Amino acid sequence: MPHLRHSFFRFIKGTMLYKLLEAQRRFLEIPHNYSLDVAVYQGGYGSGKTFAGSLLGILLALKFPGVRGLVGAQTYTLVRDTTLQTYFEHLDNFGFEEGRDYEWSSTLQKLTFKNGSEILFRHFDEPNKLKSLNLGFVEIEEMSDVPYDTFKMILGRMRQRVKKIWENFTYRIFGHTNPEMQRGWIYKTFVENTAPNYRFITAPTTQNIYLPDGFCEELKKIYDEKYYNIFVLAQNGEYNSGLVIKDFTDDNVKNIKYQPEMDLHISCDFNVDPMCWVFAHKTDEKVFYFDEIAMENTTTAKACEEFCRRYPAHKGKVIVNGDASGDNRSCTSEYTNYVIIKKKLLQYGYDAEIQIKAFNPPIKNRIMAFNAKVRSADGETCLFVDKKCEKLLYNIHNLKYKEGSSRIDIPTYQQIKQSKELKFLSHPIDAASYLVDFYWPISL
Repeated sequence: MPHLRHSFFRFIKGTMLYKLLEAQRRFLEIPHNYSLDVAVYQGGYGSGKTFAGSLLGILLALKFPGVRGLVGAQTYTLVRDTTLQTYFEHLDNFGFEEGRDYEWSSTLQKLTFKNGSEILFRHFDEPNKLKSLNLGFVEIEEMSDVPYDTFKMILGRMRQRVKKIWENFTYRIFGHTNPEMQRGWIYKTFVENTAPNYRFITAPTTQNIYLPDGFCEELKKIYDEKYYNIFVLAQNGEYNSGLVIKDFTDDNVKNIKYQPEMDLHISCDFNVDPMCWVFAHKTDEKVFYFDEIAMENTTTAKACEEFCRRYPAHKGKVIVNGDASGDNRSCTSEYTNYVIIKKKLLQYGYDAEIQIKAFNPPIKNRIMAFNAKVRSADGETCLFVDKKCEKLLYNIHNLKYKEGSSRIDIPTYQQIKQSKELKFLSHPIDAASYLVDFYWPISL
């Protein structure tokens, strides 16, 4: 689409000249003459996905006066904290000023340009609220997290009336995403059964020449091999049939002897039914889960008493890790969960301390940290689980992602009613991953 590329250079003349990566250039330009172009930019971390998407949104708004665009993601937090900020960065780089070249309405969550074009910023959690929109283009952040039904609904919104002054106008839907955890709807739609006006652009992190020296090498050290292949090399493919925990083998299952002289870590998930805690020893680089608590319809105090019953003579320090939200007071107690635990442990004579984060990281960060300990990209195993941890092992072998997405498949109430065991999915792995993320976090 040469006319778009030429316009791009005219818009930024005298301010900043971008030198695009090859994948970004192919993403922006249209190689066909269909009335609708649908493109996905699938790349590794740091491959320039959001940069390219927000750049294209601004270029379309400037090229076609009065066009209406929509920028969205499954959650508004992602739109606000990632995509919108990149839009503002581009506008600053162009030398545009708010009030002179564009207006931002925080109430309407809308950018309005001097030429009458506007870009709406929304979440897709309630797609029916978008049905009244007639649009010229849509940008989708983290497209693999958006359900296929939402994508189909967006296709039906591409019907803004074309103005006579819009030379060579094409309706455009463009998304960017990390590779899917398995071959979901994006792979099926854009690779297996693609239409001639559907485009799939892949961009490994390694091709971004603007990243700091050694960036990819550092990622290879901390990611397990398959995560590296997917989230750095941007490779497609089945990923352990959708399991959340990858590459866990018999090598990770050990008879782990409890050591009363060593520090003992309790890592907590405070769900009431069930409440799940794991107990572990650790070294500088390895973690050893040797026991667990998975109690139904209980309280923090009762779970703590169960720990004290099992390990009454522990001589080392007891370090409590876990869910950061456990440090918040509840409506039923003047104490936080961690205050309750520490008071109970001190009452029983333990040398106890609390070590938790100020807030919980995204669950995908915790899962990546956990998988990196299961087996790193260099093949090293640093996480071990005793057979006594039945519920944790059950999670490792059964917790999956929702088909066609990167969201964990949490059982519904109806499913749990049909199979009680399902209530133990997610909570034990939450407890275990809080510990790993605290001591060996992965920053994205």
